[in-house]
Amino acid sequence: MPLQRLAVNSLRNLNAVDIHLSNRINLFYGQNGSGKTSVLEAVSVLGLGRSFRSHKLKPLISTEDDHFTVFGAVHESDLLRKVGVMRSRSGDSLFKLDGEPVSTASALAECLPVQVINAQTFQLLEGSPKQRRQFIDWLVFHVEPEFLSAWKGLQRCLKHRNSLLRRDRIAAAELAPWDLELCLLAEKIDSLRESRIQQFLSVFETLVAEFIALDDLKLSYQRGWDRDTPLQEVLAETIERDSRQGFTYAGPHRADLRIMVGKQLAADVLSRGQQKLLVCALRIAQGYVFSQQTQRSCVFLIDDLPAELDSDFQSIMARWLLKMDCQVLITGVDRDTLESVWAEHPTVDRKVFHVEHGRVVVADGENT
Repeated sequence: MPLQRLAVNSLRNLNAVDIHLSNRINLFYGQNGSGKTSVLEAVSVLGLGRSFRSHKLKPLISTEDDHFTVFGAVHESDLLRKVGVMRSRSGDSLFKLDGEPVSTASALAECLPVQVINAQTFQLLEGSPKQRRQFIDWLVFHVEPEFLSAWKGLQRCLKHRNSLLRRDRIAAAELAPWDLELCLLAEKIDSLRESRIQQFLSVFETLVAEFIALDDLKLSYQRGWDRDTPLQEVLAETIERDSRQGFTYAGPHRADLRIMVGKQLAADVLSRGQQKLLVCALRIAQGYVFSQQTQRSCVFLIDDLPAELDSDFQSIMARWLLKMDCQVLITGVDRDTLESVWAEHPTVDRKVFHVEHGRVVVADGENT
């Protein structure tokens, strides 16, 4: 489901940008600060409702304006779907899909699934469990229709249960209905996650071997409470601690994807270069499983690829991206370096764009 057209106004230094993209490979080159990454941010706004760089809104809006707008035309099957986002300094937002307002960004995500590979991708290894839960749940959300309602139900249940826990005195009978709902939702979410993680791991094991040789690399899904004990029992055992802390300690909101090399965390023992290869393999594998399970493809946004991987591994990544038949937007400073990765695939449709001072134009002499 490629993004065929992208129009951007007043997002960082981008203004009056209106480009038509290749369905496959799109290369954006220009000096640092020219607006290359902002182009990728605009696409992420269409797919996520926000930038992948920051949750802060105001820095995204051009200093002389009070709001930004992003519009996209997405090709889905035989349809051309229109997606639009407006965000203002006051905090007002407007999301539109096919001309009609939608209340949440999840509708945008369903229409335009995006995967991001950039310097922040290292948070998969170095960051908190929340980063890895989001990684797990991206795939589950896009593949399992039941997941979103279960996840929303979990957030509602935790909010009420934690509110009760923060009271000075709480009777067990008051917690009982929320404990019951929490357990039911937990089993549902855990089951959906477990199924998709197993599919992911089978693909990842094959793919990662092409990127990096780590015989003792192991990924394991941690569901958020003891695997051998029903959550109902865990909640009963931890009620005193939960009351002292004012929040529910155990449950699917504590899930994690443990990434180990031998008996140590991968982030603690791998070099920076090895970490780059590993996180790229994680993202590519996720996109590949998504394609397998849905017969759709996500859009890959890859920021400054030459800075993240050397030419050999860029070539490996290129082969996997082509295998998925997905759309890719890649940024870099040097045009020749960006194009060299795709020289061995001359028949693949691609466009090259030059970005300078917030202007984006198709570079001369390119295959369009």
